Amino acid sequence: MVCTNAFSSLLSRALVRATAHSASSSPSVRHLTTSRTSLLSSRTVNALRSNNLSSRPVVGASWTKVNSAFSTTRSTAHMVKARFQSTVAASGSSATSATAAAVAAATPEVVVKPIVGYWMMTISAMTFGIVVVGGMTRLTESGLSIVEWNLIKGMKPPRSQAEWEEEFEKYKQFPEYKILNHGMTLEEFKRIFYYEWSHRMLGRAIGAAFILPGLYFASRGMLSKAIARRSWIIGGLIGFQGALGWYMVKSGLDEQLMSTPGATPRVSQYRLAAHLGSAFLIYTGAFMTGLKVLTDYKISKGAYESLAGVINNPILKRFKGAAHGIVALVFFTAISGAFVAGLDAGLIYNEFPLMGGRLMPPVGELFDDKFLHQGDHPTVGLWRNMFDNQVTVQFNHRVLATSTFTAVSALFLYSRNLPLPPQARLGVNLLMGVACCQVGLGIATLLYMVPVSLGTAHQAGSLTLLTSALYLMHSLKKVPVLKKIPLK
Repeated sequence: MVCTNAFSSLLSRALVRATAHSASSSPSVRHLTTSRTSLLSSRTVNALRSNNLSSRPVVGASWTKVNSAFSTTRSTAHMVKARFQSTVAASGSSATSATAAAVAAATPEVVVKPIVGYWMMTISAMTFGIVVVGGMTRLTESGLSIVEWNLIKGMKPPRSQAEWEEEFEKYKQFPEYKILNHGMTLEEFKRIFYYEWSHRMLGRAIGAAFILPGLYFASRGMLSKAIARRSWIIGGLIGFQGALGWYMVKSGLDEQLMSTPGATPRVSQYRLAAHLGSAFLIYTGAFMTGLKVLTDYKISKGAYESLAGVINNPILKRFKGAAHGIVALVFFTAISGAFVAGLDAGLIYNEFPLMGGRLMPPVGELFDDKFLHQGDHPTVGLWRNMFDNQVTVQFNHRVLATSTFTAVSALFLYSRNLPLPPQARLGVNLLMGVACCQVGLGIATLLYMVPVSLGTAHQAGSLTLLTSALYLMHSLKKVPVLKKIPLK
């Protein structure tokens, strides 16, 4: 009997402590501890008393009753524990739901009106146009025909015969005329002048098309913080691009070219590559911003809800990463093409896939010591060959172009077995088709020694390929979960 009473007391205390510890571990349900503990202890004592354990003298029978009481107490404890856990879960669930609702209400995403998206797409289309015109300007060697930079005065081309003669005389003072175009007629000068003038005027038009609508949208509060931030970056790049363009032209007007043996008057390939890269960044920023605005507006109207599960599928994670890699490959391949154009490297080794009957030209041509400057470390000479040597620059472009085409083909084949949404399927098919066309244009441009028509088409093809890769990348972005509210 003494053992029975002691056991009952210990059991009751243990259950009380366990219940109190469980309750104290969660602040949100600490107020339940006292009531649950009282209920448990009272039920335990009542169960023990109902069996009259203290009045039974027979030891064997007493232990039988102890076991019975223990079973009753254990079932009671399980029942209390189950009720306790359900209460905690309900309390935690309601708290979590309330917190999520509060966060969603406090940070709603903002939908920008579609007109802002159309504005950005217009800027990207104009940038595409100026890249094509810039390619024609380079291929016709017209970029050095205007030897001054004047933002306002330069908008008006010469009209009278006297004005044309004056402009032509300015051009005659610089190395390109003296070394390459000596004896050029005025009519021939007018032709190259209009190429460069058109290129500059299109640049001014892009600036105006960006600034004027941008100020209007900002004054009316039609730009969200995210879109306004992107707009500032794109606007800064446009201004930087104009300054970089003149900085590039100045490199071809340097009088030191007259005293350099074998020098060819042309712009620096480094500045040309920077100029093209900046244009590609402007195009990318405007194009992706336009797509984001237009897509977000459609999502706010209920579009793409059925595709959310497909796009957000974790199985596409690796494919999305590969799509980002393709964008980077296309970009750097295009920049390597700028070095080819800047050095006229497309006028050598006009065959494909071989170079002088070999897959790779001789090492002595790839790494020529003549590009080493006095006192240069051998490593510096390696880098000079990579960017100054016509043979190495063309070889690099071939390798990058082949790698890009191989990567696009692999991505296309990999996509065949993936559950892609319709937009992504269209994007990957478009990417593969444009890549095939671009490879064909590149080979034809090389074989025919870079005619203006093919060279211009090849440059346009590089930006078209980038567009396809960007569209694919955009089509794989996750559909936002939060409900959005439109800007007024």
